[in-house]
Amino acid sequence: MKISYNWLRELININETPEVCAKLLTDCGLEVDSIESNGIDDNYLKGVIVAEVITKEKHPDADKLSVTTVNAGTGELLQVVCGAPNVDAGQKVFLATIGTVLKDSDGNAFTIKKSKIRGVESFGMICAEDELGLGKSHAGIMVLAATAKIGTTVKDYFNLQEDTAFEIGLTPNRGDAASHYGIAKDLYAAYKSMRPDVKDIMLKLRDVSAFSVDKYENPIKVEIDDNDGCKRYSGLTIRNVEVKESPLWLKTKIKSIGLNPINNIVDITNFILFELGQPLHAFDIAKIEGGKIVVRKANKDEKMITLDEVERSFAGTETLICNASKPMCIGGIFGGLDAGISNETKDVFIESAYFNPTSIRKTSKQLGIKTDSAYRFERGTDPEITVYALKLAAILIKECTGGYIDSDIVDVYKEKIPDYTIQFRYNKLSQVIGFEIDKSEVKNILNNLAIKITKETDDELLLEVPRFKYDVEREIDVIEEILRIYNYNKIPLLDNLNTKIINPTKDDTRIKEAVSNYLSYNGFNEAMNNSLTSSKVYAKFNIDDNLVPIVNPLSEDLNVLRKDLLFCSLETILYNLNRKINNIKIYEFGKIYSLVNAEGKTNLEKYKEETCLAISITGNQRQELWNKPVQKSNFFDVKEHALNVLARCGIEGIKEDYTEDSTLFENILTLKVQNNLEIGFIATVKNSVLKHYDINQPVHYAIIYWEKVFQISANKKIKFKELSKFQSVKRDLSLLIDKHISFSELKEMALKTERKLLKEVSLFDVYEGKNLDANKKSYSLRFILLDENKTLTDKDIEQTMNKLIEEYKKQYNAVLR
Repeated sequence: MKISYNWLRELININETPEVCAKLLTDCGLEVDSIESNGIDDNYLKGVIVAEVITKEKHPDADKLSVTTVNAGTGELLQVVCGAPNVDAGQKVFLATIGTVLKDSDGNAFTIKKSKIRGVESFGMICAEDELGLGKSHAGIMVLAATAKIGTTVKDYFNLQEDTAFEIGLTPNRGDAASHYGIAKDLYAAYKSMRPDVKDIMLKLRDVSAFSVDKYENPIKVEIDDNDGCKRYSGLTIRNVEVKESPLWLKTKIKSIGLNPINNIVDITNFILFELGQPLHAFDIAKIEGGKIVVRKANKDEKMITLDEVERSFAGTETLICNASKPMCIGGIFGGLDAGISNETKDVFIESAYFNPTSIRKTSKQLGIKTDSAYRFERGTDPEITVYALKLAAILIKECTGGYIDSDIVDVYKEKIPDYTIQFRYNKLSQVIGFEIDKSEVKNILNNLAIKITKETDDELLLEVPRFKYDVEREIDVIEEILRIYNYNKIPLLDNLNTKIINPTKDDTRIKEAVSNYLSYNGFNEAMNNSLTSSKVYAKFNIDDNLVPIVNPLSEDLNVLRKDLLFCSLETILYNLNRKINNIKIYEFGKIYSLVNAEGKTNLEKYKEETCLAISITGNQRQELWNKPVQKSNFFDVKEHALNVLARCGIEGIKEDYTEDSTLFENILTLKVQNNLEIGFIATVKNSVLKHYDINQPVHYAIIYWEKVFQISANKKIKFKELSKFQSVKRDLSLLIDKHISFSELKEMALKTERKLLKEVSLFDVYEGKNLDANKKSYSLRFILLDENKTLTDKDIEQTMNKLIEEYKKQYNAVLR
């Protein structure tokens, strides 16, 4: 948000430099991101002075040109050729003398030089307002008052001053500082805290005592039917206005904060908005049917065309400003096209209201409209300033348009919005910040922040916090207000560091870090995706049940919380594929969400939030090398890493079960532990899903239910044992078995059959095809045998292997090859 230093000083009589003011604002929580000069360039317009046209004659060789002589106060008359139709002898004008630098309509600088125009010498240029950057009109030269003093520079004539603009990074909770006056209030409090010896500094609201009603004719009436959405509505009728360009002082104000002037009415409403933080809206009375304003809720599916020429459809929860028959404005957010101010407007109705911040925020998000008005209303404005803002606007409109005020201000305020009442304890302040601030200084800070002390004891204060401080509702908020004005930089650093010793609780940070390190060391990149996603992709695959919707989504693409990590992983893969990165290995620790009980009384009962680890592989196993063949990634690559992750977490006794294909996956291998607890699965993503994302290569995927894994890991006790002094023995078997039998079944059976000596079973070869029955396959298994107490003999080994072979024959009809 831009703040003009000159404008600020009109509201607080501070005599410090812009740099000192910027530091004060930053120290009290209004961080000044940048400071820039915003005034008149010393080189620009330097040679433009007031001159008097002495003579005017027709150009001898051009019908539309005049040859003039002007007195610029130099002691001799200058001959100037002028093309303006309104130039005449006796006028006071602005003359750009030779050497003056001006700017064209595109902002490019050019220099006035001695020239010949159709054979006649010209020693300067008589200027129109657009040529000086003082307006848009090029209909003729600027004709000044007869009292203008010859030789006066344009800068001195208009009192154009150097200015400085502060760019302030306003935090979302500081709606009270979204104006020059709001900034001035904080600057006042901070300066009084820094310089308590300075007694004459004060805040200055502009005087509105000149406000008076001119006539009592036909004022606009106001009705509020939506008191929840609009707590206070003030309005004023002004007639016989002339909509035109704003005067220079007003345009200068508007430009100083980076806005473009539009017309006098709109510029005045913007001036009030950025001075006081109170949004105003101007209606053309000719378009207010029935002569009354009705504030009501929208009807469901009711429509209105807004100022941006977009037709808006309403859900029935929005607050609308209507005439007797139809809506004219989305209350506090955006005006309607049909009721706005135009150059033909003669009578205006000015609105100054207080709208419910929650209602404004919801409507703004729902309709996707962001405006300066909505920005302030959704953060909370001052309900007590609406009438003052109207009076100031009325005075300025009369001054700038020549209109008159018709009848008193209409002010509908059914129930006064009370201030916040907060109990404040001195010992709580000391407890939070670690040292004591003198009680008198605390009270001074509160008074300087306009927080009233209504009751006082030695230990505590009873406070009334004005409603414009919308975010100060609790004692801790008051402490924050005191600290930021006191200045955080003044908090002393103590020699002793005090802390509480508490029993450590188990968390998954360290094991997560270990898993992340393992995956990263093995060529994986960590992905972090938004938990918000679109419901459309779930609907596409008919899995949109139990989704958790967002009440006021930012867009249709972010309208639900994700209930798995797959689609986010595929979006990440697609993003990389589109950038020619084809070999991709990614993992993500992320939360997923689902609706588990719609009848639940609390959110904890209704919804489930769960942390998962997703692992995805696609493309080649490694980058192409001259001495190594290219190998495509496959299901077993992701399986290897998933099982290694579980092993790193200390998970043992994993049972592997192949299950039927689902909507999204094929070759699904479910991973279970004791009590048949499912801790994840490994699968290949179906082509139909990949096609939806325009992914043309296989994607292999694993999901690990992290909270279950961590719970098992956290409860697992680590036991250390001595390494065996005896050597292990390897033996291999090749078995011909039925095709449906999995390796996990063979492994599980072997470990049950020989519990003492058998330490490990692995699969090192699979064969299907030629010379084998279509329903058969060959598995080559490797067994690791070890006796912890002695060296195995041939007899021991033979007995063990025979026992395993017999069990394989008996349970699986296996044939030894």
